[in-house]
Amino acid sequence: MKKSYKIEVDCANCANNMEEAAKKTEGVKDCSVSFMTLKMKVEFEEGADPAAVMQNVRLNCKKVESDCEVYL
Repeated sequence: MKKSYKIEVDCANCANNMEEAAKKTEGVKDCSVSFMTLKMKVEFEEGADPAAVMQNVRLNCKKVESDCEVYL
C-alpha cells in the first residue's frame, strides 16, 4: 500500500534527511520525499498498519530534523 502525506521542511537537504529516516523505520518498504512539492510518498510493508508506522516515521524524522512536520 502506498500513501502520500503533506510535509513541511526548510530545505532540500532536510528533505533528504527525512527520507533516509523514514526508510529506516520498521514497516516502511520505500519512501520518497520531494522538497519541491512538500510531499512524502510512503510504501508500506505487507501487513503493516499505516497509522502506527507513520507515528514512528514522524518521530524518526523529528530526530534528524527537529523543525520538520509530517501531516497525518
